[in-house]
Amino acid sequence: MKELLKKYENKQPEIVFNWKDSETEAEGWTVINSLRGGAAGGGTRMRKGLDMNEVLSLAKTMEVKFTVSGPAIGGAKSGINFDPHDIRKKGVLERWYKAVAPLLKSYYGTGGDLNIDEIHEVIPITEESGVWHPQEGVFNGHFKPTEADKINRIGQLRHGVIKVIEDDRLSPDIFNKYTVADMITGFGVAEAVRHYYNIYGGSVVGKKAVVQGFGNVGSAAAYYLAEMGAKVVGIIDRDGGVINENGFTFEEIKNLFLNKDGNTLVAENMIPFNEINQKIWNLECEIFAPCAASRLIQQDQINQMIASGLEVISSGANVPFADKEIFFGPIMEDTDKKVSLIPDFISNCGMARVFAYFMERRVEMTDKAIFDDTSKTIKKALEKTFEKSPYKKRISETAFEIALEQLI
Repeated sequence: MKELLKKYENKQPEIVFNWKDSETEAEGWTVINSLRGGAAGGGTRMRKGLDMNEVLSLAKTMEVKFTVSGPAIGGAKSGINFDPHDIRKKGVLERWYKAVAPLLKSYYGTGGDLNIDEIHEVIPITEESGVWHPQEGVFNGHFKPTEADKINRIGQLRHGVIKVIEDDRLSPDIFNKYTVADMITGFGVAEAVRHYYNIYGGSVVGKKAVVQGFGNVGSAAAYYLAEMGAKVVGIIDRDGGVINENGFTFEEIKNLFLNKDGNTLVAENMIPFNEINQKIWNLECEIFAPCAASRLIQQDQINQMIASGLEVISSGANVPFADKEIFFGPIMEDTDKKVSLIPDFISNCGMARVFAYFMERRVEMTDKAIFDDTSKTIKKALEKTFEKSPYKKRISETAFEIALEQLI
């Protein structure tokens, strides 16, 4: 596996597009690792301090993810080095998407990512740049449909991603109009845990869980974990968190979800960040869902969790460990040897799978069909991993080997 990984990591990306904004200090990159299958896909993120290497590593991560979620295309990513809270953000995005529009028309598909919203920013701004849909390039480069078929499939994709969830078994509150895009990644993170126990032995019911991050992904993961019977004992967010060593009830987790301020946890008994950051890693728990930013988890934090009974990690963040390597760094490798580590390209493939699902010719547009498809995709990936190696340790190593054999 390590030889395959080294070969994959060292392969130069096929395309690097660099942009410098004419009106601000913003700088952006689109990195296309390969045009496997004639196209590449990956979202657009924005943060201050972002550089090309971050975009490159995420493009390679996306390519691995597509081996699970489909379609069989190359990995790509876009990133803009700019403060997302700056009032000039909209203008920056308008100029960025105008510059990258030829790629989006031809062979590159994008979506929302860190600090950039799929529905309210990516779709309307790319439309203004003459792109039918931010995934148009994947249709043209990979699927090569007729014009009429492309129109039908783009319509299916457009309506599916922003579809309001009407099934009360899948939405915390159908009156708040949560969409598929709001919930699907966190749903997949929780489903990965459920499938893990069903395949490798055990049950999620009664297991104690810690969730890091309470944005779209972390809050949805906490909600679905609690719904399936896990006991969420701790949540740590950017400004603080909450702890209940006996586990919050499902209703309490649901209320925390409904009361969040945008992507921020809001709670009456909020513990300040510095204090909860000292306590949470020592909580007794079997499940950990890191759903905040990439590369945050330190070796000492994971050591404390393992000592407290940790069994399985299901990641909502890409590359959650504080390793400098693109993939299998020392913290991740050490963790993979000691506990069940479901790799991010399986556990957080929900949104990528939704895109792939809606790109197919004619699919069922019900909430149940959409969510079931993501669940089945994750289950199939874990079953393949189990078939290759039925052990609870080195799951990530085995899954990477399966993916890399398809790419190299």
